[in-house]
Amino acid sequence: MDYKFEITAKSKKTKARVGKVYTPHGIINTPAFMPIGTLGTVKAMTMRDVAEIGAEIILGNTYHLYLRPGPELIKEAGGLHKFIGWNKPILTDSGGFQVFSLAHMRKISEEGVEFTSHIDGTKHFFSPEKVLEIQTALGSDIMMPLDECVAYPAKKQEAEEAVERTSRWAKRSKLKIKNEKLKMNELFGIVQGSTYKDLRKRSAEEIAALDFPGYAIGGLSVGEPQAEMFEMLDLVTDILPDKAPRHLMGVGYASDILGAIKLGADLFDCVIPTRLARHGSFLTYEGKTSIRLNIFEKDFTPIDPECDCYACKNFTKAYIRHLFWAREITAMHLLTVHNLRFFMRLMDKVRLQIAAGEF
Repeated sequence: MDYKFEITAKSKKTKARVGKVYTPHGIINTPAFMPIGTLGTVKAMTMRDVAEIGAEIILGNTYHLYLRPGPELIKEAGGLHKFIGWNKPILTDSGGFQVFSLAHMRKISEEGVEFTSHIDGTKHFFSPEKVLEIQTALGSDIMMPLDECVAYPAKKQEAEEAVERTSRWAKRSKLKIKNEKLKMNELFGIVQGSTYKDLRKRSAEEIAALDFPGYAIGGLSVGEPQAEMFEMLDLVTDILPDKAPRHLMGVGYASDILGAIKLGADLFDCVIPTRLARHGSFLTYEGKTSIRLNIFEKDFTPIDPECDCYACKNFTKAYIRHLFWAREITAMHLLTVHNLRFFMRLMDKVRLQIAAGEF
């Protein structure tokens, strides 16, 4: 199946839309939330679990998979899909965000980024070309170019330099794809610009001009107020072409996702649902609640009576609370199953509402 994106419904009141992304490993119905599979696994889940909760795509991390177990081993295993036992689409990021946030003693040049591994202190170098070679070895369905993501708040000069470098690296990435005819992966462009309107506009225009099959909006949800994030997103989605999917990177709270869908974003990813679960919190339409609370000691009802996940259909809050306080890893597994299913159900509901003109 060749890559393509089609829009099947649009909201008349907002920029929200329903669509389908066709990839070699299957169709992704959008808006969609991607569970994070950083090291080739969604934490506390098996791939059978991930499929059962309704996920149609997961996200893998180039930086982490490059350092361990390494792209050569994964390629020898038959690619990331085969290695991890997942036959649906995989999006891999460029590893750029991790280089800038996790790696020590990084050194940025026009050629790329030299960094020290957070695992063993060894030195490595990522260029725009190298991260595409790594992702091609992984065999991902959608890949990201190397970009520069600045922290929040960022000085304008720093943000401007990052925008310029991101554009230059995007051009080099596009050239690499063209010259080597890398057909296995589809490359998205990434928009940067921090919270500066003029820089966001400039970045969106420069990246859109390169005519990528899809676009990612980076450098948001890094500490800025929600209103500023929405303002930047609104500006960017007006510029990016309507014919391509838009991935808002690293956004994982329901209120942020719902607001972003109204502003025309299609794809989302975040560690929030899995991380909250490992710390004992579950998600419902009322918000986040901790299973550790005393009020659940004798609560023999499901986490969410409306939820159809394995945890809610078979177990009570009292039991899962007991498991958590007993430090049984099953508690984290059941909470993760529920939290990820919550996001899948939310996306199902949103797609139906947009299509029915009720969103």
